[in-house]
Amino acid sequence: MYFIGIDIGTSATKLLLMDEKGSVLRLVQKTYPTCFLEPGWSEQSPESWWKAVCAGIPELLDGFDAGEVKGMGACGQMHGLVTLDKSDRIIRPAILWNDSRTRYQVDYLNHDVGRATLARHTGNVAYTGFTAPKLLWMREEEPENFGRVARMMLPKDYVNYRLTGVHSTDFSDASGTLLLDVEHKRWSKTMLSICGLRERQVPELFESSEVIGEVMPDVADALGLPHGVKVCAGAGDNAAAAVGTGSVGAGHCNIVMGTAGTILIPTEGYLCDKENQLHAFCSADGGWNLMGCILSAAGCARWWVEDVVGTGDYPSEEERIQESNLGQNGVYFLPYLMGERTPHNDPRARGAFVGMRMDTTRADMTQAVLEGVAFALRDCLQVARAEEVDVNASTICGGGTHSRLWNSIVADILGIPLIITQTEQAPAFGAAMLASVACGVYPSVKDCSRRLVHLKETVWPDRRIIASYQGHYFTWHQMYPALKGIYQQML
Repeated sequence: MYFIGIDIGTSATKLLLMDEKGSVLRLVQKTYPTCFLEPGWSEQSPESWWKAVCAGIPELLDGFDAGEVKGMGACGQMHGLVTLDKSDRIIRPAILWNDSRTRYQVDYLNHDVGRATLARHTGNVAYTGFTAPKLLWMREEEPENFGRVARMMLPKDYVNYRLTGVHSTDFSDASGTLLLDVEHKRWSKTMLSICGLRERQVPELFESSEVIGEVMPDVADALGLPHGVKVCAGAGDNAAAAVGTGSVGAGHCNIVMGTAGTILIPTEGYLCDKENQLHAFCSADGGWNLMGCILSAAGCARWWVEDVVGTGDYPSEEERIQESNLGQNGVYFLPYLMGERTPHNDPRARGAFVGMRMDTTRADMTQAVLEGVAFALRDCLQVARAEEVDVNASTICGGGTHSRLWNSIVADILGIPLIITQTEQAPAFGAAMLASVACGVYPSVKDCSRRLVHLKETVWPDRRIIASYQGHYFTWHQMYPALKGIYQQML
């Protein structure tokens, strides 16, 4: 039997075909554009995600017995605001996770409503990427469109709706809306009221591996699927990646080195850090996690290598870096090219190089970019450790993991071994795994992960370099506070 995992990404949708033993049989990718109408804006048409799925599934199944497909699971970019009218028609393009137009709405929520109030009702405070500030922006700037909203949902939920006709979401994705009472796993009536919504306008809540319905017969016929294919609620992309790397349950950790970077740490029960510097979210396995998110990770490397240096040859750039200079670099980089989420919650933050001299080399700058991203991840890890959450190792996935040097730098700066699993496409793999649980092939998400996720290699930190990076991190850590006042004066 086969299971399909769908990952609705920011630049492309990835579709993965998996058998019940966890073998990845095929991966298909369909790209689409993002619209940047104004500086800081980021939008996509939800229809482009659906077209990608419609084009991708027949290609995914070509040469395979489509009748063996039993279940489907979707994951995707979190926080995006999808709005439908009473006829379930799209009202406006989706406002994405990396859209920063909501700075004033975030200030209103954090200062007027109050961080303590938000934390009490949701376990989190407001960030520009979250969904609730987008709703406030829409109510204030597009009142006619807001008045037409009959349903709001998240990106992967729109695809699930087109598959099943069911308006649903899961707890992990809903956690990033700032509308969910994360601790008690229910919509917060207080937050819905603040955003001008009623409970009938938000989707029904499910655990990630719960069945929300079946692919509708006419849709199944159009996609070349058998009738009766089950669709599970799915998960936010980071929660799905945690499943796809086996980071299920307390004692685990997963780092995603994508365009943005995340560190997801499952916890023993619900946990909210004292200063709300990390996100307190639900996990795809029915539990909870602390999650840190830095807005620019592999995106920093792409900016430096492709846009600044002007080459696409990443290996050659890394070959310039001398191993003897690891832990000894005199140049520092703040990776805040798109502002920063955790732990600073500062959309005005900007990237910066500090410490350049007349003898600074191109290799020093490249190394500083790689180290700066790792230092930012450590900032998030330090918050979790302050809450006495032990992180002794982590899985790691995402495009950034193709660099062995970068993996080593992250391991040395965090001071923990990093585990790379066999399947690179962890979010889509995790979504397919959730579908297999929904179909009863495995009794739980934890059991499924234990059986299907396999280790590829472990990157061990170099004890000789860890001590050097400790001092460098202490220096780097003081740079954002020193520049914060200047950032507030910049446009």
